[in-house]
Parts: sequence; structure tokens; C-alpha cells
Amino acid sequence: MVEFHKRIRVPVPVAALFAWHERPGAFLRLSPPWDKPEVVSHVGGIRDGARVELRVHAGPVPTTWKLEHRDYIANRQFRDVLLEGPFTSWVHTHGFSPDGDQASVLDDHIAYALPLGGLGQAVAGGFAAGTLARVFAYRHAVTLGDLERHAEYAARPRLRIAITGASGFIGSQLAAFLSTGGHEVLRIGRGAVRPGIVDVSWDPHRGQLDGRALEGVDAVIHLAGASIAERWSETHKRAIRDSRVEGTLLLAHTLAGLSRKPRVLLSGSAIGVYGSCGDERLDERSPFGTDFLADVGRAWEQATAPAQQAGIRVVHLRTGIVQGAAGGALAKQAPLFKLGLGGPLGSGSQWVSPIALDDHIGAMHFCLMRDDIEGPVNLVAPEAVTNDTFTRMLAQVLSRPALAPAPAFALRLALGREMADATVLASQRVVPGVLQAKGFRWRHATLEQMLRFELGVGPGGGA
Repeated sequence: MVEFHKRIRVPVPVAALFAWHERPGAFLRLSPPWDKPEVVSHVGGIRDGARVELRVHAGPVPTTWKLEHRDYIANRQFRDVLLEGPFTSWVHTHGFSPDGDQASVLDDHIAYALPLGGLGQAVAGGFAAGTLARVFAYRHAVTLGDLERHAEYAARPRLRIAITGASGFIGSQLAAFLSTGGHEVLRIGRGAVRPGIVDVSWDPHRGQLDGRALEGVDAVIHLAGASIAERWSETHKRAIRDSRVEGTLLLAHTLAGLSRKPRVLLSGSAIGVYGSCGDERLDERSPFGTDFLADVGRAWEQATAPAQQAGIRVVHLRTGIVQGAAGGALAKQAPLFKLGLGGPLGSGSQWVSPIALDDHIGAMHFCLMRDDIEGPVNLVAPEAVTNDTFTRMLAQVLSRPALAPAPAFALRLALGREMADATVLASQRVVPGVLQAKGFRWRHATLEQMLRFELGVGPGGGA
């Protein structure tokens, strides 16, 4: 039997640390995104007899894990015992202990055995130990970061929050973050109501939204919209615009008509509103651009007017290039770079304004909890980088060369000139003016920090 042990101190009472682990969403928050874990089923929380089945993509062939929770003692411990999976045995004890009145210690202890006994340990023992170290570095960083962010507003009441786009790359992690913080999350989605999946039904194309289910919510976060990553036919361009404008208008009119209106609406937007502006620094006071995405962004933001006129605080989330291993641009780029097929796009001189997924969620929470923030807010890291700098840093983090550039003409042929010029070749040097002025704290402020965290690569490599 091999043992793994890792501890972390967190600045919250032990009851708060334990409660965070027991709430819906904790498992998703703690799952390393680079393994793309899928929860096949999860019944019973973390109490004795509860079971979870996972599919983990940690190698070329996905593995299935079936675990049972045992030995639950509130504020002290619970265990995960492997029933079926890639190890001969696996017992993970989550230990909790106080460290004074306002701090506590999380102690993760795993006892495991690899298949084939000593031979399995000789062949795969180093890989298993390295993987556990990588995984728990990520898990503990998320635990500490989330608890610190929630602790900042611990004196404020927990909220009832409705979210559109809650099943997406960003929305699913946001919903998990808010749930583990003690907030109640309602998911607005298509189709019949299925608690925990679709709590409020809507169909923006048909103008249908069950307003009665939104009576009394404290906040709404609107993230839904068709992907801009699909090639821009005229039909898809119409879908990009209509999904944003029609959906936002429907939501804003519905909220404005409620007898118990939410206090705040955080509505999705994007830094594409500025257009491509070369080396110019762009903050929230900069004018709208003139290309397709800028026109969509202008109409998207204007569609919130009914909510604003009804006295609801409205924040326009002008999102940058969100970096996360499980979705968005990085999920497409990283596999190519790992194969040595990465390189700059076009000249590489265009500016890119990234933000770590973890900081993007933190910034949305910041805007949610701060009553003095409204209007446009740029959700980006403190410093933009050129595409060439981004390319070289991603290659460095993954310990690969970046010798496969994509010329501008090839990108325009592949994507179409309009799409290429407005997306991968656009230059947007965006400054997070509002977040900086209000005192937001990034946990992964530099490009290297965000890439290493989101891809699970320490300073010594080992992706």
C-alpha cells in the first residue's frame, strides 16, 4: 500500500470548510479540468453510502471510477472508497480540524495500491505519485481561493441567483462556485423543468420565459449565446446576434415586469465591442468598434435597457479570452501545442487580452457582491500580451517548440476574411479599469500563472 498526504490551512472556521465540501458543486470545483472528468452519476452527497461514478480522461483511454462515501463525521472527516476503477485499492480520507476560531486545516490522505503489485508500482508508481501531486496542488489552490473569495463577503446574506448558460464552459463552474459558497442557484435553460439541470424553462426564439419562477430572485447572471467559434455563414451570424439580443431583451423585459425584481443583472458581453484597434489601450470608456462583433455587442448591451429602466443594477460583463483547459480557445490550442504544432497566428503582433477561468468567475462574483459597480466592466487580466508572446509562453509552459505559424492568408481561407479579421487576427489591448479601481485581486494575474494553473503544469513542467 502506498500513501499520499497533503495538508492546507485555510482562513475560515472548520465548519465553513466542511460545509463548502458538502454543498452541491464542490466535486466539480475540485475536478482538474485537464482530465475532463465526467460525472456519470452522483447520489447522496458525501454521507455514508453515497456513490459517485466518474469517467476520467487522464490518458489515451478514459477510465471509469466508482466510489462510495463512508465514515462521515460532520466537521471532522469523510472517506471515498474505490469500488471499481484503475487501482487495486483506493481510500481517500478527507480530514478537517480547527486551527483556532477563524482558521482550519484540510488534510487529504490517500492509501492506494496499483495493479500487479510490485511490478505495477515499479512501472507506474512515479507517474501515479506525480499525478496526485499535480491534482492536489490544483484542488487545494481552488479550495483556498474559493473560500477566501466567499469569506470576503461572509457578513452579507446568501443570495438566490438565476443563471442562463449554466451548463456551459463558464456557466457550469460559476454555478458550482456560487453553490459551494452557500448561494441558491436556479438554472434557466431550454426544455422541461428538471431540478438541478433546468430549474426555470425558457425559449428565447419563441419569446417564452416563466417569469413566475423568477419572482423574488436576488440576482440574475445572463451568459447564454450561440458560439462565435463556428464558421460565419449568414445563417450563423444571424444566430450569433439573435441568440444574444433576443434572449437579453426577453430576460430584461421579464425582470422589469416582476413584482419582486432582482437587485442586479450581470449580462454577458465581450471585448469584441471595441473592434480591432492595433496598439491602442482600451478601457471601459473607449468607443464601440464598427465590425460585426462590435455591432452585436452594442445591440447586446442595449437590450438590457428595460431592466435598467426598472431600477435594476445592470453590469455588462465584457469578457476577454478566457483561459481554461476544459473549454474555450485554450482547450483547442493546448493539444496542438503538445504535438509541437503550435505557432503564432498571422503576424503575431496583434494584442490578446486573456483571463484565467478562475479569475473570470471571481470577477463575476466581485461584480455581483459590490453594489457600487454598474455598466461595462472589462473582465481581463491586468496586462494584455501579443499573440507572439502568448504563443511562446504556451509553448514554454508545455515544454514544446512553437514552430508551426498560421499565416493570415491561411486563416482567412479557413475561416473567411470577416471572421478571421474580427477574431484570431483582431488586436484588442484591453485594460480592466473598473476592476482595478474597485480593488479586485487576481489570483493568476500573469499569462504564465494562468496557463500553469489552468493546465496543471508546475514550474518544473510535467503536463
